[in-house]
Amino acid sequence: MKLTRLAGAAVVLALCAVGCGTSSDDSGGSAGDSDTPGGFTAPDVPMASELGDNEGALSILAWPGYAEDGSTDKTVDWVTPFEEKTGCQVDVKTFGTSDEAVSLMQSGQYDVVSASGDASLRLIAGGDVAPVNTDLVPNYADVWPFLKDRPWNSVDDQMYGIPHGYGANLLMWRTDKVDPAPTSWSAVFDDSSAYAGKVTAYDSPIYIADAALYLMNTQPDLGIEDPYALDADQLAAAVELLKAQKANVGEYWSDYLKEVQAFTTGDSIVGTTWQVIANLAEADKVPVKAILPEEGSTGWSDTWMVGSETEHPNCAYAWLDHIISPEANDAVAEWFGEAPASSKACEIATKGFCESYHAGDEAYAEKIHYWTTPIEECLDGRTDVTCTTYQEWTQAWTEIKG
Repeated sequence: MKLTRLAGAAVVLALCAVGCGTSSDDSGGSAGDSDTPGGFTAPDVPMASELGDNEGALSILAWPGYAEDGSTDKTVDWVTPFEEKTGCQVDVKTFGTSDEAVSLMQSGQYDVVSASGDASLRLIAGGDVAPVNTDLVPNYADVWPFLKDRPWNSVDDQMYGIPHGYGANLLMWRTDKVDPAPTSWSAVFDDSSAYAGKVTAYDSPIYIADAALYLMNTQPDLGIEDPYALDADQLAAAVELLKAQKANVGEYWSDYLKEVQAFTTGDSIVGTTWQVIANLAEADKVPVKAILPEEGSTGWSDTWMVGSETEHPNCAYAWLDHIISPEANDAVAEWFGEAPASSKACEIATKGFCESYHAGDEAYAEKIHYWTTPIEECLDGRTDVTCTTYQEWTQAWTEIKG
């Protein structure tokens, strides 16, 4: 779903290794937390209870920029130190979309994956990833508390991964072309005709949640409580809103450097964005501003998950602990452009970086509705209706774009 500087510029846990035990006591239940009690019963996949000697190899499936070994930029390397410390030789395969990541993980060929919230529940429900024993990940203690035990990374209070980094989908506009300055997502929905042909939107079925969030705030009679828990009528309302928006959309984007270019040329003057895009545009002297609108926003919180068929569980857990260490987590966050999940990463980050990304700001983070896979069991706790699935959202997105 997300493309990094690199991509834009160029482009059932088998713990059978010696000394590695398992436990399946906490592997099933309902997804969600006190705020979203709905969910599903997870497959009975065993969880590591102890670790042994590292196996010497690790296969990583990652977003571009999440597992850098110095080949892109010799100064950007947190894989080599991991290999030297653990003896686990790393093989990295990158993916471009969450759908691709889910498909690849289903092959059982990868030990760990960096999953966004629109993939994580699919991986859990499919038995493709295992519950994670956070007691075996010492650096987990330093993860911001508001990223733990959330609907997109846990089931029945059991974590299925280690939080990695997070960010919000913001509203950005050209300050010299949009007046007055918007404060609401209405600028790209109900008021988008004022910027006909110059509106931009994120190109993914998960963008339906942005419309649902807006409707949740502007049409309370629809009864939307969670933008990722939509029954058929609520989905239809979101689709109708997005079809109306399409008439004013000049471009749907997924490559963030292309969005920087579109705002630079004026082909886009208002739309959804990420903080890194706003930072890059401002650095290029493009007159833009980005805000978290009054309704809040959608966003991502990525999670490192362990494959259920991994043959290298010890190396997998070593990677989980390494990637959330202050040094590695800061390096990834600054290279990729997102808030780090480790609180200690901000102690060593470049001055002003964590402030720019609102890292550790719980009040800010709680305004973000993080990407979560839509499933039949309503994540808002309703049991009298069936909610729409990600597959239905994908079909709806094709209909919206025509």
